[in-house]
Amino acid sequence: MAPAFEPLPASAATKTAKYSIISAPEHLALEVAQSKHRIQLINFWRIPPGSRVLEIGCGQATCTTVLAEAVGPEGHVDAVDPGPPDYGAPYTLAQAQSHISAGPVGGRVAWHHAEPIEFLARNRDKTWDFVVMAHCIWYFASPETLAAMLSALKGRVDTLVVAEYALTAAEKAAVPHVLASIARASLVAHNKASQENIRCLLRPGSIKDAAQAGGWSLDSECVVVPDEGLLDGYWETSTVKSKAFTEEVDTHVQDSTVKTMLISSRDAVIGALTALDGKKARTLDVWIARFN
Repeated sequence: MAPAFEPLPASAATKTAKYSIISAPEHLALEVAQSKHRIQLINFWRIPPGSRVLEIGCGQATCTTVLAEAVGPEGHVDAVDPGPPDYGAPYTLAQAQSHISAGPVGGRVAWHHAEPIEFLARNRDKTWDFVVMAHCIWYFASPETLAAMLSALKGRVDTLVVAEYALTAAEKAAVPHVLASIARASLVAHNKASQENIRCLLRPGSIKDAAQAGGWSLDSECVVVPDEGLLDGYWETSTVKSKAFTEEVDTHVQDSTVKTMLISSRDAVIGALTALDGKKARTLDVWIARFN
């Protein structure tokens, strides 16, 4: 399987700086952990060989490559993402996708640079066996975006499968990630132009409600604790404790009460990290679901 590169929850400058200080073996270990997590998701979702899959929010395609392997040579993946082709570090979306296209599973994937709802509108005759939303829902601009997408998909896809963070922490070391997620989403609510990963902090219950309203029925669900190698919690807490977070608060928040709340939220993240006695923050629990 060709390696892919996952976009990290930070500014491009932060991501480039992070990667500049790690070795190639460390980078490979990061990508292996990301891929192992996606394999776990796909095993729960029960996506069989030969499936036609629509992947929403493919990003730099870690999940896409695993999906392409799962569907086999008779299957196909339409991978959709509205992100700019030059987004990401050390490799951009365009570079990562081009690399995968040239690899052994590349012929099974079609890339679509588009807003998902617009893509569906332009391809009204297309149908799929599965639609995959793997850690993309928190990127959406609003709860209404998810509701509109789920309604548009009903009748064109047999099965909806979702993975998103559960906002729970079975491990103490994941508590800072929960707090950082809330802090980041709270700040983005006051900076609509933000390009950060967490824009709409939908909990599993809200996602299930939106799916039900769109005509979907829950088939199965579970919550898993990610392995220590999945470093999303470490990356997200790092962006919140950084000076850039306070600068963004100063720039985009005028209300003194809101500003105080956001800075206090950052302090809570730092306090939770301090309680770990030098250990890295772990990634919070992941909710996985399948709908028909």
